[in-house]
This record gives sequence, structure tokens and C-alpha cells, in this order.
Amino acid sequence: MFGFSEEEIAHFGMTYGLGIFMLFMLFIIGELAWKAKAGKTGTFILFFVLAFGMVGFVAKSVIQLLVEV
Repeated sequence: MFGFSEEEIAHFGMTYGLGIFMLFMLFIIGELAWKAKAGKTGTFILFFVLAFGMVGFVAKSVIQLLVEV
């Protein structure tokens, strides 16, 4: 497709596509905290709990860069 291999498209989607999606999810969490009038503590808890799953994905990417797998 457009001169790119399947591997190149998958790599682009897994790095940039998921990165953009994760930023959008952070925006949604912030919007949720703002509409719920959660306050500072509530907003921190929302971001910590709901965004904690993203930490594993980011950690995996960092470890791959450090180990160069």
C-alpha cells in the first residue's frame, strides 16, 4: 500500500498511532475530571488509576529502546 510494507505500517501504527490515542485518552480523563468537578485530589486519582495501564506500554517501549531488541 503506497509503497510501504505491512511491517512498516504496523510499526507506524504501534508507535505513533497508539501514542496519539494515549494522548487522546488523557484528554478524555481530564475532561471527565473537569465535568465531575473532582478537585485536585480526585483529578490525581482519576489520572493515576485510569492512566496506569498506559505506563506498562510506555515502559515496554523504553525497555526495548534500552536493550535494543
